Amino acid sequence: MKAILFDPFSGASGDMSTAALIDLGADADKVKDYMEIAANVDVKISRTTKKGISVHEVKVITRKEGSLTLKEIIKRISALAFPSEIINDATSVFTILGKAESKVHGEALQNMHFHELGQEDAIADIVGSCSAYYDLGLKEYRIYSTPVSVGEGFIEFSHGKFPVPAPAALEILKEYSLPWQTGPVEGELLTPTGAALLAHFVNEKGACPPMKVERIGYGAGRKDLFVPNVLRIIRGEVDDSLISERIEMLETNVDDVTGQVLGNLIDSLLKEGAKDVAIIPATMKKGRSGHIIQVIAKPEDSGKLTRKIIEETGSLGVRLIPIKHRLIANREMDKIELEIGKETFSISIKIARDKHYILLNISAEFEDCRKASLKSGLPVRDVIRMAEEEARRVFSSARA
Repeated sequence: MKAILFDPFSGASGDMSTAALIDLGADADKVKDYMEIAANVDVKISRTTKKGISVHEVKVITRKEGSLTLKEIIKRISALAFPSEIINDATSVFTILGKAESKVHGEALQNMHFHELGQEDAIADIVGSCSAYYDLGLKEYRIYSTPVSVGEGFIEFSHGKFPVPAPAALEILKEYSLPWQTGPVEGELLTPTGAALLAHFVNEKGACPPMKVERIGYGAGRKDLFVPNVLRIIRGEVDDSLISERIEMLETNVDDVTGQVLGNLIDSLLKEGAKDVAIIPATMKKGRSGHIIQVIAKPEDSGKLTRKIIEETGSLGVRLIPIKHRLIANREMDKIELEIGKETFSISIKIARDKHYILLNISAEFEDCRKASLKSGLPVRDVIRMAEEEARRVFSSARA
């Protein structure tokens, strides 16, 4: 499947987004024309370098300052003789931005003035990104994003200092479940406009399946940092047949916990939401026998599972190992009726399929097979084999 990956390791803004999409192949002259028609600005598009990387840069110079409401901005954009896709995308981005500002400032949405953003700059940046997106034909692509780096410290507003990210940007991150992280430098790296563009375009947040890269675009930010101040956008193809899921690994070593306690811990962790639990025998310091406890968990469950491990084992610390993502199959449960001699047994079956509904694996429930084995006299491994063969016959072509 065709895919785009936004990689905002050094933040994101409107001009960075536009520049990166141009670097990816969008027609710079067309994008410049759209921007200058939509807003009272002059636009300069050029190449520069950031930490030795050749990138595109978009500079927007405002010819006329203003203070427009969201309604006025949308009215202006809607009146332009642009392709409907550009108008619709730009309207959606400004609405995302307006709703965030409205919630932060407690003002009615339609009456919001974008004082802090410099409206002409914002109109040009948003129309620029939307027109570049349109020119590249990215509607046919699946859009992914890695976590956004937002910077650190405080930023100045007319009404005081606020911690990074800016209130409107943080509201967008929350509302659209965009994963983010602080750093890697002091200052603001993610602008509200950059956040709104990501919120509108991105389909999948935080993880990308394995990708075959076709082209890379870099868009320059205004700051010079110890890391390249660029937004990277990658175009390629991904294998989307499996589900991408964000997880974390919890791990600790214990050397004075009995088997009974460890067995109970496994049951407790699974009930608390752990995806999987493994207990691995290990030789600890001074030759003592011990165990390594490993737990696969959703990031939002890591805290309570860590507490459970400490409570149950007496461990003084649990390592948290972030994992970008794992690929999993769709899993479902069903039943088959298995005839053995003159008796019929109901056997539960675990079925694994990819996103295209292709059957990947069949697994018979052991306890059901064990009960059938006891009643029929057949070895349990034979019952498992018969059940899985019957299940493959039943479910290999079945549709959900």
